[in-house]
Amino acid sequence: MTFRLTYLMLIRVLGGLVLLTRSETAKDIEILVLRHEIAVLRRKTATPKLTWADRALLSALKRLPISYGYIGS
Repeated sequence: MTFRLTYLMLIRVLGGLVLLTRSETAKDIEILVLRHEIAVLRRKTATPKLTWADRALLSALKRLPISYGYIGS
């Protein structure tokens, strides 16, 4: 437990030191890359249109009881 805590603290401190030594250009490039990633992730494909049969199946599956027990022999 203490090893994990020490490790996490060390990682945070080293990450902070890395940020302090980076140039402004490197930080600006990272920001641009992250903004691009966000833009890509926000793109959505059209959601599929559900038919009445799809909705009926989903409704029936939703009402089934959930069994967490072991099924099998």
